[in-house]
Amino acid sequence: MSTSNADAVTFSDLSRNPRAVAERAARLGRVRITHRDAPDFYLTAADREDQRGQTLATASRLFLALLKHDPTARTLVVAMPEVFPWVRHLTSDELRSFTLELVEALSDAAELDVDVTAQEVIAGWRATARIKADPAHHAQARQATSGDFGPVEVSA
Repeated sequence: MSTSNADAVTFSDLSRNPRAVAERAARLGRVRITHRDAPDFYLTAADREDQRGQTLATASRLFLALLKHDPTARTLVVAMPEVFPWVRHLTSDELRSFTLELVEALSDAAELDVDVTAQEVIAGWRATARIKADPAHHAQARQATSGDFGPVEVSA
């Protein structure tokens, strides 16, 4: 769900008038709290968050049931290019692997409250597709390496 500026308040607004912000969150379903020196967060009604969790669990169980009845994940694999157009750079086996990993990660999000894994799976496979989309980078990535290249800096 996207949140417009009208659905956002500053942390200072929340501090000065928590009742009004809480009433607004109850009326709108959720309000984004912006914070200058920290990540934003949402103020959400608990019942709405519970419904979100139930929705995710239902979708996850549906995908898992499809996989149970079709181990090749044919139905989901066919739908993946509509959701992730960049999968055209993956092989059939890679696309199937991505699909299975994503369904498992969605299951973890629904059943174990592990939300970050699904985004990590998507980011990892998108990076693979990005490398494969550029023949020069793909050829370079496939070259053998040797030795220690030293410490690696990870950028956000």
